[in-house]
Amino acid sequence: MPVLLRLATLRIQSVVLRSLRKMSFQYPKARLDDTVKDNYHGVEVLDPFRWLEDPDAEETKAFVDAQNAITRPFIDSYPLKDQINKKMTELWNYPKFSPPYKHGNKYFQFRNTGLQNQSVIYVQETLNSEAKVFLDPNLLSEDGTIALSGVDFSENGAYFAYGLSKNGSDWLEIKCRDVNTGKDYDEVLKKVKFTSMSWTHDDLGFFYCAYLDKEGKSDGSETDSNEKQKLYYHRLGTEQSDDVVVVQFEDPQLRIGAQVSNCGKYLIVTSIKGSKNNLLYFARLDNIEKISGLLDLHPVVTEFEADYEYVANTKGKFVFRTNKDAPNYKLVLINFDNLDDKWEDLIPVHENDVLDWAKPVNNDQLVLCYLRDVKNVMSLHKLESGEKMYDFPLELGTISCLSEKHNSAEMFYGFCSFLKPNVIYQVDLNQEPISPEIFYETKLENFDPNKYESKQVFYESKDGTQIPMFIVNKKGLIKNGTNPCLLYGYGGFNITLTPSFSVTRLIFMDCFDGVFALPNIRGGGEYGDKWHNGGRFENKQNCFDDFQNAAKYLIENKYTSKEKLIIQGGSNGGLLVAACINQAPQLFGAAICQVGYVALP
Repeated sequence: MPVLLRLATLRIQSVVLRSLRKMSFQYPKARLDDTVKDNYHGVEVLDPFRWLEDPDAEETKAFVDAQNAITRPFIDSYPLKDQINKKMTELWNYPKFSPPYKHGNKYFQFRNTGLQNQSVIYVQETLNSEAKVFLDPNLLSEDGTIALSGVDFSENGAYFAYGLSKNGSDWLEIKCRDVNTGKDYDEVLKKVKFTSMSWTHDDLGFFYCAYLDKEGKSDGSETDSNEKQKLYYHRLGTEQSDDVVVVQFEDPQLRIGAQVSNCGKYLIVTSIKGSKNNLLYFARLDNIEKISGLLDLHPVVTEFEADYEYVANTKGKFVFRTNKDAPNYKLVLINFDNLDDKWEDLIPVHENDVLDWAKPVNNDQLVLCYLRDVKNVMSLHKLESGEKMYDFPLELGTISCLSEKHNSAEMFYGFCSFLKPNVIYQVDLNQEPISPEIFYETKLENFDPNKYESKQVFYESKDGTQIPMFIVNKKGLIKNGTNPCLLYGYGGFNITLTPSFSVTRLIFMDCFDGVFALPNIRGGGEYGDKWHNGGRFENKQNCFDDFQNAAKYLIENKYTSKEKLIIQGGSNGGLLVAACINQAPQLFGAAICQVGYVALP
């Protein structure tokens, strides 16, 4: 960033802060409705702002407009807003590529020229041939409010199913496309939500989940709960009204997952209530001439006691990633031909590292990715025995994406960190020795990673637990308590926050000499089940304590001060920010609370 602009930014920042201290904002007052009450286990709980949960109510719209009438003019009046926007646009305008994904005899890749709202899917005959546009989501609506959300290719690569979301809603419409002609089929599948798509290996159709019995709105603005999800089979080229219900459960709260096995002979079915622990079933597909009704489900796990994720199958035994008696997860073998057989550990649980995911490759191998103190490590193993064959060389950072096929030796993976945009590596797993090579490396103009530094520290929370936190800032930072700091948190749903590249953070560090801090608080999955359970239900307060003690660490070590400490979080992180700004307002200068979640995950 030019020195003059940075100095001007700092001077204006000082002027703005002085002006803020003198300003008096007249915030709109939210109406208190003391007639709304709930009774939980004999305890009466008031909910005086429930009227705000109706986004379509005129009173809600008026309240939102009144808030925007305060914030929008203030933001728009910032003297260097246009210059910072110009700088951000310049930095953001760089090509972005996903790894190539092979389906059938073609390669597909997501590409973005830099400032496109959505990445475009390109298709190539070979990795070196000309890439042509296969699907451009930016052309699906004039205002850009329709987004691609979920895709799946048929086993032979000839057909393509893709989900479309309108206005950011979780509700989808599914369409189908002929890969060779690029033409869509006529059918459109509606009332689809919380689903994947999984094709049968005869390439005639796929499984998906939907709420076809739902009445009323299904556009994302409804406030009622989703009930009675069912698993359907759609035959390509037919109307949705002809789709067949293949799985349904009596419990209306259950959400269903379904995946056709790598061999194509089985359908793996899971059901879950909430965000953790699922039931497990399977159905045989190889003895069905035509799917025309409910499948014969064989129960494998019938109690909500652990997570089970299908990985692969070999010689009649199925590999699952699970936390059953394994808080850091492990891989087990289950014999579907004889469910009474004792389960075997293929990859035992690691004492410290968390098994993040496992993928089958090259017919008889597995790629395993672990979390080691919130950094990824990746290795290659034999599918038959679990024996380790190779450790992939990785810097401190995150495996951002993986492109693999269970029956192919060709593999691509993406890597990123706080200071490194995505780098895509190509690997031939039959090569001796295995040697990953850079396939594509993202380059940014006007960005020098050597100007910045990132590190991981551990600080003590309220109950003495050591919490890891990443801190990123410009080199040579003077720790005197005068630097603005953005503290970001989540802490829920077993989700892990690992190092990732962000242009907006760079702008914050560059323009304002800012510090970015990312504490890996409890409730996430950074250290397995013990970390997740340590921040949920009756332990939810640990999340808030961990986050507040991160703020105390940053203030005590002179990275920032209370006046210049901003906290930010979305969804579950929004709940986190809302709780902390109310519990400990003395620690924070500002809060950015985004789409706060109302449950306690």
